[in-house]
Amino acid sequence: AMRYGKPLVASNLAGSGVTYVARNGQNAVLVTPEDVGAWRAALLTLAQHPAQRSLLGRLGHERFQREFTIDRVAGRLRSLYSLVLRMRVEDHRASSFPAAPAEEQVPAARPDNALAGRILVVIPALNEADCIGEVIAKARAHEGVDVLVIDDGSTDDTAAIAMLGGAAVIRAPLWQGAWGAIQTGIRHAVRRGYGAVVTMDADGQHEPSYLPQLIAAGQDADVVIAACPSRGSRMRHVAWWYFRFLTGLAFDDLTSGFRYYNSRACLLLAAEEATLLDYQDVGVLLLLRHAGLTIGEIPVSMNARRSGASRVFSSWWTVGRYMVETTLLALARWNRPARK
Repeated sequence: AMRYGKPLVASNLAGSGVTYVARNGQNAVLVTPEDVGAWRAALLTLAQHPAQRSLLGRLGHERFQREFTIDRVAGRLRSLYSLVLRMRVEDHRASSFPAAPAEEQVPAARPDNALAGRILVVIPALNEADCIGEVIAKARAHEGVDVLVIDDGSTDDTAAIAMLGGAAVIRAPLWQGAWGAIQTGIRHAVRRGYGAVVTMDADGQHEPSYLPQLIAAGQDADVVIAACPSRGSRMRHVAWWYFRFLTGLAFDDLTSGFRYYNSRACLLLAAEEATLLDYQDVGVLLLLRHAGLTIGEIPVSMNARRSGASRVFSSWWTVGRYMVETTLLALARWNRPARK
């Protein structure tokens, strides 16, 4: 059906191959097994809405071409066997030699890769169908930029719109949170051999027109923060002041998710140690500083959120929890540097 651009109606068999191939709202309508009324309603709805049939069929055909042709499936099988063989070799080596230090246990970059001169824009997304298409279009308009969307459990058409917009999409099997999704994108960039990563939000707050300035500033630093301190609420400014005092970090915008990471920073943030973090802000900056990486900052303006709200600064309760967790992280892992 997908090969010929036809929409699917299938049983919602959780955890099965059916729901892997037939994705509700993307190329299929999934219905409760053995519920005749639900099946009848689904078929009638599709019969009465030709535009929906056409969209589901087109998305299904595109996914078939991308994932399910014979050569694509054979290629994935070859890659899987190759990976298993490499893992067996590595296991044999690990049993014969002492383990490397934790900071060295990171995916190896491939500097000879054709992607080494390109930038991967990583966008974590959760139910951002209303605005992600525009964000992707603006980002892809810049030369040398590829876009990867990490769909972190969306229940709307975020993934479908991202794919139609020309972005690569990774759908997380379990909700990871913003930092977990970002780290997934960074690990993908390291494995593919990208030269650098830019992280940005899907809600329209970060303006892709600043990508050239952010990337250019990366010539002089391992990491660059796109800072907009004027956007902060009173709660946010209180948090920034407190963490500057606690950590000695002197940046204007400690919580901006609009950042540039070069390949050296990506290798560090792809490692297990970074997986322990919950947010892409103070903890990540402390980890980078501890490793001796240089961090810069450029001023930018940011848009109002098109949808949703800050998960950290949405209420005094969430701010309090964030402050406690980040304080413990700072005190447990790094000492404040002595002031000269």
